[in-house]
Amino acid sequence: MADLRSEITPEADTGRGPHGRDAALRRFVRRTFGLRGTLRLHRAALGLDLLRAPLNLLLAPVFLVVRLLALLVRVLGGKRVAGWLASRRILLETAVAGEVRQRTLRFLDELRADGLAPDASAEQIEHAVDDYVGTRGAVAEMTTTLFVLMAGYLLFHAATPGVLSLAGPVAELRAHRSAVEGFPLGQGLGRLYYGVFPTNLGLWRVVLTALALAGLGALVTTFAGVLADPVQVATGTHRRRLQRLLDRLDRGEDGEGLPREHLMARMGDLSDLAVSLLRILRG
Repeated sequence: MADLRSEITPEADTGRGPHGRDAALRRFVRRTFGLRGTLRLHRAALGLDLLRAPLNLLLAPVFLVVRLLALLVRVLGGKRVAGWLASRRILLETAVAGEVRQRTLRFLDELRADGLAPDASAEQIEHAVDDYVGTRGAVAEMTTTLFVLMAGYLLFHAATPGVLSLAGPVAELRAHRSAVEGFPLGQGLGRLYYGVFPTNLGLWRVVLTALALAGLGALVTTFAGVLADPVQVATGTHRRRLQRLLDRLDRGEDGEGLPREHLMARMGDLSDLAVSLLRILRG
């Protein structure tokens, strides 16, 4: 028995070490982003988040430009300026993001109490957690883009990677329906007539439709985590992303550059703009 006890390391006995930290990480992910956890998180969204979300969609391209500029400055040797740029808060912190941020900081405090936390400064932890929370917001935007794509394929059998490319078909559908309903000789003949002659689609109708869809998209983005979080728990994405945060703190890095989730979200915006311009050029 004495020999057996001597083979049990302190780490195995107390749950410390990499295995203990991994188990704590998995518990935190399930508790915070599982179905019940994410529903509790998103109760905070029922308020000013409904206004912050559309503003963040407008600020997202600015965020991307600032981060790309920080990367360029870092490559050129200006580490201090790059760090300052990377630490700028461009996006408004939503109540849900604030809750995720506080829970993540508490999780790191729990790791520190158990002797499992990375040896990093308070400033490094703040920056890492901010980046982690921002990445989760980018995933919410990607989820909204997926919904818009599905709507475009189901309703119009067309690629609609964003509200701009979806606004035209939706406005045209509404204009066609309105014209048919108001046709003097009845809706039956109206369908035949407007099946041959296209309806007059004014620019104002497209603009109003785009604004309405943008508001709806912001609402979907606000609550997208209700669906996206449990899926990311099941696929291990949340765990790997949080592990990436811990690895960054272990290495003592001030920044991880531009997370791929932000690039993917902005690629959706660029694709939306490209599809819209292509349709305009084709007439």
